[in-house]
Amino acid sequence: MDNIKKYLLGPKNKVFFYIVAVIILLGVPNFVSGAYSLQIFILVFMYAAASGSWNIIGGYGGQISLGHSAYFGIGAYITTLLYVNLGVTPWLGMIVGAVIAAIVACLISYPCFRLRGPFFTLASLAFAEVLRLLCIWARPVTGGQVGITILYEPGFSNMQFPGKAPYYYMVLGLFVIVFMITKKIENSKFGFYLTALKEDHDAAEALGVNTARYKLYATGISGFLTALCGAFFAQLLLYIEPAAVFSMDLSIHFAMMAVVGGAGTVWGPLVGSAILTPLNELLRGALGGSYQGLNFVIFGLILILVVTYMPNGIVGFFRDVKKKIYSRYEK
Repeated sequence: MDNIKKYLLGPKNKVFFYIVAVIILLGVPNFVSGAYSLQIFILVFMYAAASGSWNIIGGYGGQISLGHSAYFGIGAYITTLLYVNLGVTPWLGMIVGAVIAAIVACLISYPCFRLRGPFFTLASLAFAEVLRLLCIWARPVTGGQVGITILYEPGFSNMQFPGKAPYYYMVLGLFVIVFMITKKIENSKFGFYLTALKEDHDAAEALGVNTARYKLYATGISGFLTALCGAFFAQLLLYIEPAAVFSMDLSIHFAMMAVVGGAGTVWGPLVGSAILTPLNELLRGALGGSYQGLNFVIFGLILILVVTYMPNGIVGFFRDVKKKIYSRYEK
């Protein structure tokens, strides 16, 4: 059994797996027919990247935030305003927006870290709602509820392209960045500290872990990466408005994908997004006209089933099954 485990989990096989996965993913635009089908793949990886960003503080750190749409919206609006009003390329604008989102995340979250459990969740939710209302109120700058339309001018510097394939490769690269950062955190002392404070906050502090500092680091990184996703979303749709980028539904989607896939795991957000994103598009198309809102009921049922029968998510469930199989053979 030890030989089998070494073969399956050896470094050479892992490298081979990653190489095959990259080749398959890079070839998706060549095998997928139709712009709509490729758009589904784009949304899968975009939401996987955003959910993975949430996972850093929500999954590993245990700080359940339902206000991550605030950072998503900051990235979208800052990038768009810089481009529309000042002509700043979105490639630079998205970095500016991400830095501002990280700073705002740290400034707002630091006093909220004194809150525990649902109180922190409610505080994060309130912050996103305040930003949404501010965007509606600041109509001369943000366009209010009407939003901002980005003029379509294809070009690399404008981050606008005539086909969907370039957007797919962009979001695939964004997801890989989030994935690699999460992987690095998981295998570092930083990741162990986050897991410790999630499991027992008081015990972690008693052992000398500066919980406030590491939660602040995780929040800043999470806010930065989420803002990058928001900037990409704005350039993908060429239109933003407060209800789309600051909505509570968006924050819930980020959290739900990580929970369903496996919160606190590297692959969880991708697995959750790969299941829920196509399902959401399918349900909206099938039920949107006559049964609007029924898709949220179905999502709620899925979440209840996963939490009841797979409390560690889909990835966690299969990890437990693998451990049981290994333990049987070892006996």
